[in-house]
Amino acid sequence: MAFKNLSSRFFLIIIFCFLNLSSQSQHHRSSHSSSVSVFASASLLPLEDIPYGDGAAFPFPIPFHDKNFNPKPATYSVDFATGGQWVLLQKSIGISAMHMQVMYNNKVVMFDRTDFGPSNLTLPGGKCRHNDEILKVDCTAHSVLYDIATNTYRPLMVQTDVWCSSGAVDPDGTLVQTGGYHAGDDKIRLFTPCNDDKCDWVELPQILTVERWYASNQILPDGRVIIVGGRRSYNYEFFPKSPIRNSPSNNVVYFPFLKETTDPNEENNLYPFLHLLPDGNLFVFANQRSIILDYVNNKIIKEFPVIPGEKRTYPSTGSSLMLPLKLSGGGRGGAPSSPDVEVLVCGGAKGGSYTKASKKGVFASASNTCGRLRVTDPNPNWVMEEMPQHRVMPDMLLLPTGNVIILNGAAKGTAGWECADHPIVNPLLYFPYKLHPKKRFIMLNPTTIPRMYHSAATLLPDGRILVGGSNPHVNYSFTGVRYPTDLSLEVFSPPYKAPHYDNLRPTIISVDAGSTNNIISYGQIFSVTFKIDLFQPSDIFHKEYMVAMVTPTFNTHSFAMNQRLLKLNIVDIQKIHQPLFAHKVTVNAPATKNIAPQGYYMLFVVHQGIPGPAAWIKMK
Repeated sequence: MAFKNLSSRFFLIIIFCFLNLSSQSQHHRSSHSSSVSVFASASLLPLEDIPYGDGAAFPFPIPFHDKNFNPKPATYSVDFATGGQWVLLQKSIGISAMHMQVMYNNKVVMFDRTDFGPSNLTLPGGKCRHNDEILKVDCTAHSVLYDIATNTYRPLMVQTDVWCSSGAVDPDGTLVQTGGYHAGDDKIRLFTPCNDDKCDWVELPQILTVERWYASNQILPDGRVIIVGGRRSYNYEFFPKSPIRNSPSNNVVYFPFLKETTDPNEENNLYPFLHLLPDGNLFVFANQRSIILDYVNNKIIKEFPVIPGEKRTYPSTGSSLMLPLKLSGGGRGGAPSSPDVEVLVCGGAKGGSYTKASKKGVFASASNTCGRLRVTDPNPNWVMEEMPQHRVMPDMLLLPTGNVIILNGAAKGTAGWECADHPIVNPLLYFPYKLHPKKRFIMLNPTTIPRMYHSAATLLPDGRILVGGSNPHVNYSFTGVRYPTDLSLEVFSPPYKAPHYDNLRPTIISVDAGSTNNIISYGQIFSVTFKIDLFQPSDIFHKEYMVAMVTPTFNTHSFAMNQRLLKLNIVDIQKIHQPLFAHKVTVNAPATKNIAPQGYYMLFVVHQGIPGPAAWIKMK
């Protein structure tokens, strides 16, 4: 009886949507009828507030509703109780995926290390390395390039040991990978994407100023990469160097903060967490301390309170990210404002846990806390929350929806060889903006594969999470150990990827940025044309979507370097005539390079919490 007072015109729309749904498979029909409300909360509105839409794509006229109409927003569409789905992509890719980087051509660079001995993947064309520390001649690959679309991979060749290294993608889309182990600890390597399967690693003759093992990288507003720390490297440097001879930025810069945060026998300050702030300065977190660094003038301009509880950086490995930056107007004719910044740190281990595990085989319980720090507050302090799991070595990623997923790791011990136990196989979904802290975590469906030390995870352009690796002991050992080296690759589809949401999933048709489509200027107003297979009345529809820019990240050792998500300011949305159910949303591009460093981003349109596949754009 909910529709007894509807006008015949609106009733025809419902019939039209029903006919559209009837063309789907039986599985989709049953899923829609039980899980998805076509008009969301529209049936709860009084008759005079029922939105009609503009009818641009319909064979009969439907008038615009009054411009002052402010409908009740629809409820969230996604049923998170479904828990998501795991799929095994490859039983073996020949290497253990310790390091991952998504490239703008929808391929993923992965690598492990060269001093394991031979991998399970042969290099092509008789290629071999002759400088290996373990083998006199190594003709096996320790890096692969994975093709997302075809679920295939091909071997790549690294020249020196890339173990426990760091990376960032430069403004032109080339992966700049730095450091590693022994012969590779001062090396700089480049990988430039190609579409002819001929590209491979290039190792530069130029080397780093000092050795970098367990360092972190961050792309900067000027396009350079800052490389911070590493084992017994209490300093930072930049790549590329300045073309100006004797420039101060060409020298290694002493950074006493890293020495101050070193624990005897354990360190606990490696792979420091770096986040580029909207003012251009750098947030640096190591051990339990955090600061804002003015890297131009080598000056600490602010130090924050110590995070309570456990140690948080390697080997007491937690994870960290900067929560989504919500951007206001800032296009032509609009004055930008600097967004609020909040940093999230989750997991870790108590001081002494590494020594207990490595020396005595005793695995202490990992941390079950997260800390949030509102960096832009005048007097910020850590606000602590409890996860439903204890976790060390978690991978923490921003989803296109602005929520956070936490995967991999263990409940006891620390990072390091055979230093952890009780693998955690259930991902957690974290809703940062739910009011009640105890309702922010949801446990999702488990994998069957432990992902511990040397595992990695990264967000793919289609919204899934690619997961691989795990080598919690020395060498490629597949038998005789409790947790064998894992060469598999799997993918996790969060609940928003369920097939019964496909009719609500926005598909980007084009990015309209003037004469240079997909290349976006700072402060520019640009449009995204997309379609949704299921009709949505325009007045309600306008309330239920967001546009997000997400960086492709370099992921290793539980830290996604260069990770950031920007929620763009929406200027307007309108229906267009072709194709059916298509819309054009107009947004403000980020105003400055501090907010969005130059380079490639995945651009997502999200509707009712359901993201569609991303389009790649380039900020320039």
